[in-house]
Amino acid sequence: MKRTLVAAALTFWATTALAAPDAVTLGMVLEPPNLDPTAGAAAAIDEVVYANVFEGLTRFAPDGSILPALAQGWDVSEDGTVYTFHLVTGATFHDGTSFDAEDVKFSLDRARAEDSTNAQKALFTGISSVEVLDPATVKVTLAAPDGAFPFKMAWGDAVIVAPESIATDATKPIGTGPFQFGEWVQGDRVTLTAYPDYWGEKPALNRATFRFISDPTAAFAAMMSGDIDAFPNYPAPETLSQFEADPRFKVVVGTTEGETILAMNNRNPPLNDVRVREAIAHAINRQEIIDGAMFGYGTPIGTHFPPHNPDYVDLTDLSAYDPDKSRALLAEAGASDLTLRLALPPPSYARRGGEIVAAQLAAVGIRTQITNVEWAQWLEQVFGNHDFDLTIISHVEPADMNIYARPDYYFGYDKPEFITLMAELDRAVDPAERSALTKQAEEMIAHDYVNAFLFQLAKTGVAKAKLEGLWENAPTPANDLTGVYWAE
Repeated sequence: MKRTLVAAALTFWATTALAAPDAVTLGMVLEPPNLDPTAGAAAAIDEVVYANVFEGLTRFAPDGSILPALAQGWDVSEDGTVYTFHLVTGATFHDGTSFDAEDVKFSLDRARAEDSTNAQKALFTGISSVEVLDPATVKVTLAAPDGAFPFKMAWGDAVIVAPESIATDATKPIGTGPFQFGEWVQGDRVTLTAYPDYWGEKPALNRATFRFISDPTAAFAAMMSGDIDAFPNYPAPETLSQFEADPRFKVVVGTTEGETILAMNNRNPPLNDVRVREAIAHAINRQEIIDGAMFGYGTPIGTHFPPHNPDYVDLTDLSAYDPDKSRALLAEAGASDLTLRLALPPPSYARRGGEIVAAQLAAVGIRTQITNVEWAQWLEQVFGNHDFDLTIISHVEPADMNIYARPDYYFGYDKPEFITLMAELDRAVDPAERSALTKQAEEMIAHDYVNAFLFQLAKTGVAKAKLEGLWENAPTPANDLTGVYWAE
């Protein structure tokens, strides 16, 4: 009897020991200000909820292509102005309410409403009407053809929400995704658990925890101690070589959509003078910032567009490092005695990069007053109230050059010709025409020196060796858990 019990115990122990883990803990630099991606500009929101808690009509694949999501397919009219989406059936929100075409109409109408607080309201401005044909079919009519409409519907800002739960989605998000909200311990972590009634393929994980660790030293310690299973956007690139040399870990370096810029407030003097903005651009040594702040990880850019995109135009020579030209432009503009405020949010690319930028500007006679701001303060002061001169930020949204067509956007580039160009791009369906218009737009903002374009942010991730399925590249801000699993 005793031998049988021992054998049974050993069998149970062996089975338990060999079972693949079904939980994961991920590190994130920034804590999201809320958890509703339709009501906030912070990329950290999508890093928790995109494809996990919330789903859209379409979604981004890891390679950046567009896949069906809550819309299992769609038809487009011959003139390109009517999209008829055929929805999945049997899907429910995490509170048990059913998903149907009325929820799609509610979400799109809410996003495009006059009083919409959606951070990417421009995604929806081309919609003329949303009509429910039946519970599984929605007809979206556009004011003009838009070949990028399925792409726009894949953004986190375009996820489908329900009228029953929208009032509390900021703190208790309820979507249709494979994971449901567990808890949010502010300042520490958010947990998600697998949703048992998910309509699609069930994930391998049953539980996920996102821990917020902004300090690079603490991030390194958490990974080394095993407290964190992965840090998909690791903030301490200077320590990556240590992980590469340790068989317990793997380092994954990919691309992001993150154009890292020294943004300038174009509204106010002296930065409303293109000569001053050009002078600042020529004062910047991009490679010195990449080497000093990012330890070599990053690709120099000369416009607001990712180098890995086939339509990228290399315009770095237009704003090449030339401190003598910078001084001459400042003298010509009568602005040789400048002091500018430089607001730096928490990411290391901003804080470390900002110190280097300040030294480079000082070398041409521009003094800076550096203020380190927390993320919520940056969103309110810089992004919302436009109370800044300079700031360093990485814009990680995909194909987001249209932000330069928003006169009320935080850096205040208000050029009718660019707005017209972006409207033409929206209407264009032919790939060759879209490519040509995209390149024109890249050229225009580069020649206007709207901002000083620094580098494309690399996606430097660290994970335990047996953790599989995390995205190598970041076509949109996301820690998509749908394909994540532990290898045996």
